Amino acid sequence: IFGLYRRELRGHEPERYIYPLPKTLGTASIVLKSGCLFRGNMPKKGGGGNISKKPVPVQSHDDDGSNIVFGDDTSKKRNKKSSDMAAPKQQDDASIPPGQEAPKKPDTRQLIGGASWTGKLPVNLLSEHCQKQKWGKPDYTMNKTGNGFLSSVFLKSTDPKTKETVTLPPFVLPPTYKDLATQATAVEARHFAATYALFRVCSMRNIHMMLPPNYRDLWKNDFEASKKEDVKAGRAWMYAADPFAAKQTQDEAQAQKMRRKAEEEKSRAQETRQSISIQLGSASTGGGPNNTTVKGWAQAPKLEMGKRNRTQVEGLVRRNAVWNPHGIEFPKAQYQTIIHELTNLGFRQSHVEESISCCKDREEVLEWLLIHVPEDDLPPWSLPEGYTAGISMASGNLKRDAMIRRLAEAGYSIDLCAKTLDDCHGDEGHAAEALQKSVLATLEHESASLEIDEHGSVQTWTEEHATLSAIFGQRFRSLSSSMLEIHLQLDHLTTCELRVSRSSSYPRAPPIVAVICPELPAYIRLSIIRQLLEYARNNLLGEPMIFNIVDWLENEIPRIVENPGRLRDISVAITGLPQQESIPPRKSAYVRPRPASIDWKHGSPRSVDLYNIWRSRQDTPKQQKMLAVRHALPAWKQKEAIIESVNQNQVTIISGETGSGKSTQAVQFILDDLIQQQLGSAANLICTQPRRISALGLADRVSDERCTVVGDEVGYAIRGESKNRPGRTKITFVTTGVLLRRLQTSGGRTEDVVAALADVSHVVIDEVHERSLDTDFLLVLLRDVLVKRRDLKVVLMSATLDATVFEEYFKHTSSVGKVNIEGRTFPVEDFYLDDIVRFTSFAPRNQYQGHEMNDMPEDNPDIAKSIQGLGMKLNYDLIASCVKHIDQQLGSQEGGILIFLPGVVEINRTLDALRGLPNMHPLALHASLLPNEQRQVFPPAPRGKRKVIAATNVAETSITIEDIVAVIDCGKVKETSFDPQNNMVKLEEVWASRAACKQRRGRAGRVRAGKCYKLYTRNAEAKMAERPEPEIRRVPLEQLCLSVKAMGVVDVPGFLQSALTPPENLAVGSAMELLRRIGALEDDELTALGRHLSMIPADLRCGKLMVYGATFGCFEACLTIAAILTVKSPFVSPQNKRDESKAARLSFAPNEGDLICDLRAYDGWIQMKSRSNYRDMRAWCEQNFLSSQTLQDISSNRSQYLSSLQDAGFLPPHYNPNSTPTTLNSHNTNFALIRALVAGAFNPQIALISFPSRKFAPSVSGTIELDPEARTIKFYNQDNGRVFVHPSSTLFDVQSYVGNSISLSYFNKMAT
Repeated sequence: IFGLYRRELRGHEPERYIYPLPKTLGTASIVLKSGCLFRGNMPKKGGGGNISKKPVPVQSHDDDGSNIVFGDDTSKKRNKKSSDMAAPKQQDDASIPPGQEAPKKPDTRQLIGGASWTGKLPVNLLSEHCQKQKWGKPDYTMNKTGNGFLSSVFLKSTDPKTKETVTLPPFVLPPTYKDLATQATAVEARHFAATYALFRVCSMRNIHMMLPPNYRDLWKNDFEASKKEDVKAGRAWMYAADPFAAKQTQDEAQAQKMRRKAEEEKSRAQETRQSISIQLGSASTGGGPNNTTVKGWAQAPKLEMGKRNRTQVEGLVRRNAVWNPHGIEFPKAQYQTIIHELTNLGFRQSHVEESISCCKDREEVLEWLLIHVPEDDLPPWSLPEGYTAGISMASGNLKRDAMIRRLAEAGYSIDLCAKTLDDCHGDEGHAAEALQKSVLATLEHESASLEIDEHGSVQTWTEEHATLSAIFGQRFRSLSSSMLEIHLQLDHLTTCELRVSRSSSYPRAPPIVAVICPELPAYIRLSIIRQLLEYARNNLLGEPMIFNIVDWLENEIPRIVENPGRLRDISVAITGLPQQESIPPRKSAYVRPRPASIDWKHGSPRSVDLYNIWRSRQDTPKQQKMLAVRHALPAWKQKEAIIESVNQNQVTIISGETGSGKSTQAVQFILDDLIQQQLGSAANLICTQPRRISALGLADRVSDERCTVVGDEVGYAIRGESKNRPGRTKITFVTTGVLLRRLQTSGGRTEDVVAALADVSHVVIDEVHERSLDTDFLLVLLRDVLVKRRDLKVVLMSATLDATVFEEYFKHTSSVGKVNIEGRTFPVEDFYLDDIVRFTSFAPRNQYQGHEMNDMPEDNPDIAKSIQGLGMKLNYDLIASCVKHIDQQLGSQEGGILIFLPGVVEINRTLDALRGLPNMHPLALHASLLPNEQRQVFPPAPRGKRKVIAATNVAETSITIEDIVAVIDCGKVKETSFDPQNNMVKLEEVWASRAACKQRRGRAGRVRAGKCYKLYTRNAEAKMAERPEPEIRRVPLEQLCLSVKAMGVVDVPGFLQSALTPPENLAVGSAMELLRRIGALEDDELTALGRHLSMIPADLRCGKLMVYGATFGCFEACLTIAAILTVKSPFVSPQNKRDESKAARLSFAPNEGDLICDLRAYDGWIQMKSRSNYRDMRAWCEQNFLSSQTLQDISSNRSQYLSSLQDAGFLPPHYNPNSTPTTLNSHNTNFALIRALVAGAFNPQIALISFPSRKFAPSVSGTIELDPEARTIKFYNQDNGRVFVHPSSTLFDVQSYVGNSISLSYFNKMAT
């Protein structure tokens, strides 16, 4: 028993112990080896005595050679306990009849293997296996149950190098087989456990053949069945030959699983931490991409600012943030609910109530609290992990640091303490007094007006000092002759001291006090000081007051802790920053002055003068010649019908074929009629055009027909340019956007829009069939205005007008008249693709598959093969062959050729193909050209040359080029489509509508019979849509919604539902959400940024970038980038030189992104332009793969944006980058700032860069980190998850990003 006791204490570690018994138990010793006790002599002192290794045999029915036997080296009588233990045996012997020998009980081998078993036993087999595997000796456990004995085996292994021992869990049968493990004796239980342990590590071997029969059957049947169940359940690792390696693998897998689980819990906790379980009122509901947490964004890194930057940002927010700018009252029904929610989150009730008083909703309340509540009083969840709020400072001046620390103990801002101490030249006493006055500034002039008796003040202080020492005893501590400290007795605060210093005018003014209590947040300590000073000023001045101050504090501190008061009252002392009350912004940045109303009085002096001038002009030869030309137009025949309809109806719809003269004649008919009625002074006609070139061309043409100059009686107004004279100009051609901006800046209400048109007598909307976004918006406004102004006339004109649609739209509010003008003057002959191939004998170089077989002419297989080989793409060689054929057909006849193409790229390629033809004068015509460049298409070609104009659809309507006799129509147009579900814009080349192709065809019949060559088959024409889909249903609506909102419309979706073709609700909702996300809207009201953006006729992101540029001092750079985004990149990428082109682009700004490269290239072009000739500049552009024409377009766009910003009042009227103060352009070369502003302007179009795991490589100087391969870098955005950079971008194959960037901003996102 003693040996077992010692063995338990020593923990089974050594294999063999000798335990000497105490002297009172005799000289015997107990040897423990392999779980057995042996009798032996005590070893002699100084030497090892002999120990018997042979155990004394003891008869027992369960002896297996490992029993515990007690004995000594004498024949002494057994002790009482041993006698008692032997009593049962003696009784058994007594039951044996005399003369008979007692039966011999079976030994362990017979018990386990049977009488004839001569093999090894399971315990021995397991020990041998462990020895071979160099594992430790197996350990057995034994438990006695009601049914028998249960045993299990522990295996262990020691690492020879680390000496670390690994012990496996005991091998235990599954619960369903537990009954098998219960044995009648302990010996059987031990051998059963050894057999199962062998099976667990050797089940793949035939060891069972070496086992006794009973255990062999267990191995083959029950154990195998248990293994199959475990393998099926995924626990095959339990039967590994090396259980220690299997355990290590399982531990690693379990650890990885636990780590993953911990990360998931941490991620969930972080999400909970961010949302803090508050369902904010602005939170979106429902499914969709926006509610799916994208992997990349879930792993977005945190931004931690340095103390200086954070202080500056917090100061800016506290000083300039506008809370509840529109004065929205907080819903009373939610008041108590939000107080309850936020106090449960850890905010003080007084703070929540203060924030509710100045905020509009729950989200803003939470923002206000996070910004204004001091760090040491914020709930722990709102602070970064491991962050500790408090004083943190270090410098070389320990004395100064100690003084600042003492001053800050009262609760003042550490920065404010440092600044105040420096202002007081290091005098701690004066600094403390100045800090106290910042808490209650009125004390400064209050105390200054009192007479100060310095001697009396010191004497009063000294006497009070002694009295307080006697009163408070051990609670009192004198720190100096002018400073003392008293311990305050408060129930809930263990450490709270009042530190009092004599002020310069004590007791005429309160002393300098500080409540030193680390348990209280700083602002509560300051609130206590503030309220104490107010109490002392009102009740205690002129007498010793410290005792009363202590008494007041001990009574009032619990109340102040519960309700500290307004944070704003002590914000200066907490932060050191002045606090400003929120001032609501102005409702409108610019309101156009309202014009005077029209005077419809007949025969006014001005009207008489206009009539006389007009009358005298009619008799001039020049006017007579122009009248003869006008009489020849079909529109002249409908002059009286047009005038009558306009006079009798508020809305007149004029439809007429191309060339009928409706665009030039209708406005003149109306004006001439008013002049003849002597109402000329009341006439003011505004005629809208969809494009600038149309407005310019019509102004020139109409002024010529009236024998006046542009800008006098007839003028124009386009973005960035205008020629008109208020009061004198009677017909003004404008782009639709110009008229919309006039209405937009009127003030917003319907009455304001009516007033903005008070001096307008007629609004003429030309090309209304195009159904542009601006046109549909204008129609909605005009329909409302017509109800208020019955004298206003609206005229709608188009060549392919569906009059019924517009009549239905207006007839419910106004009377509607219709006039139809007959078609063009000369017939036009049509030729289709098969005809063109036949005329030109054209055979394509490359064979494509595109046209359907039913498009092919059956009578000529060669032509069919050629058409099939052309494919669906434009073939510029075919266009050149067609031009050559037309020129041959015309011979010496004059006349130009007009080619309709989808876009600018196709125009440039066509012009390149035409340059190889002799006697051609090729010209481009598209909306990106400067006005002077656009006008070059109107004059005749030089002598001996034929004018060939490659144009987009701007040449379809409005403008008329007089000498065109042939038209080549490719039948294609580039059209924007928008998918509001995925927020994706697609610019696609699609078939034009039949109405558009009819307009193009009509251009050939202006001067004589013409011809139209259609580069498509008759079957393709039959499949074309009748009319194009209105733009309002296929483009993003952000700009439109912003314009509507800028006019003061409250219900934007409801307003747009009243459009001629209402947009999709999803598209409107997406547009409004984007306006909120970019900061243009807040609470469905325009922000200051939104008002600026509504005045800038640009994409919202470009407008935002220009506003940011002017704000942050890099206006010129941002203006250039906005122009580049509006046009396109100036770099060209030839098919066979793409790598060289990308390398040239990268050379301007490596790895800084596409826009910075383009900006640097444009700046380089400007410098070359100023110091080099045209030839050198052209060579420089070719060398750097730059397009001179695109650079010119960018320059033109810059000028237009500049004019718009000046018109909107955002820039000085005479802005000049060289003479204007440098504040606007002081940071033009700070590309890090420019990249940040681009990201801010493009937000939320931001993609997160996800880098792969870092890799390292050895080098001479040590291990260095390798840049990741470009293909392993992934990008994620919020809407679509993973996205990809386009191969044409300079960032497509970069491996590292400037400034260790972790995200990129993008302008376009398109599905491919």
